[in-house]
This record gives sequence, C-alpha cells and structure tokens, in this order.
Amino acid sequence: MKLKMTLAVAALLTIGLSSAAAYADTITFTLTKPIGAVVVTGGSLTYDATVSAAVGNSGPVFLNGDSFNVTAPITLDDSDFFSKFPLSLAPGTSFTGDLFVLTVAPGTPFGTYLGTFTLLGGANASAINTLGTANFSLVTTPEPSSIVLLLTGMLGLAMTLLWAGSKGNLRGWDVSVAGQPSCGRR
Repeated sequence: MKLKMTLAVAALLTIGLSSAAAYADTITFTLTKPIGAVVVTGGSLTYDATVSAAVGNSGPVFLNGDSFNVTAPITLDDSDFFSKFPLSLAPGTSFTGDLFVLTVAPGTPFGTYLGTFTLLGGANASAINTLGTANFSLVTTPEPSSIVLLLTGMLGLAMTLLWAGSKGNLRGWDVSVAGQPSCGRR
C-alpha cells in the first residue's frame, strides 16, 4: 500500500513538473527607445519594442495581452500591440514593431512621467503569465518656438531701451546709475 502511494505521488509530481516546464519558456522584451520627449502643447509618441523567443524554448510562446501603468495625465493606447504584434513567437524568432502610443494633452505640466508595460502570455492562447516588463519615461518640454518668441521679445525690449537711453529719449528714467536698479524713476 505504501509503495502504491509513493508511486502515485511520484507520478503526480512528474506530471505537475512537466507541465510547469512548458510555462517556463522565456522571451526577451526591450523597448527600442525607453526615454521619449514631447512638446507640452500636446502630441503623441510611439514606442517600439523587440520581442524575442529563446532558441531553447520547447514550443511557441503566445503573446495574449498586456498590462500597463503610466503617470496621469499621460494616456497610453495599446492598440498597436493587438493589431501589429504576432499572436505567438516560435523558438528562436523575434519581432520588432510599434507597441504603444503615449498621448500628452495640451496644458500638461512640464516634467518627467514614468510608466511600465508588461507582456502577458505563455504556452497556450489562454495563458496570462507575465512574460516581460519594460520601464519607460516621457519628458514634456515647452514648445521651442514659444521660448524663442519670448527671448526675441525680451531682446527687442532691451535693444529699444538701450537705443532710447543713448538718444536721451528716456526722460525721467535713470538707466545708467551703477548699483541702482535699471529703469528706476528719479
């Protein structure tokens, strides 16, 4: 009786461990450029990724879904993953393509926004194991033309004040006294 019980446990362990090995197949998941930048007036940025199945995998690895997290107010659209990525990768194959799009709403504050993107899948079309996770960041910057416009206006004002000061056209304004604030009233 004890021998039968030992054999039954050994058989169950063998079956259980052999099915776990099927889920141990791996992929490599990397974003092509994990750091991106968008002007703050609004816009979007597409992130590309390369996914590779290890040569030693016992069978195809199915890419069944994803999970993501991104700092608000940035939004993430993962429809590229579902429409462009293959359903599965055979051992030793890889794929590179658009994975997701980050969108920055107009008026978003300047700064760095962080996020993660996780691929889910496994040995069959219904598996939802974590296959790989990639971190990404998005930096929002002011529109260059706005900065140029501001600096040009400030330069124009400074040039006008210097020109008017040299012609004596700043009646009542003291622009040349050292140690005093410029353009102060007398």
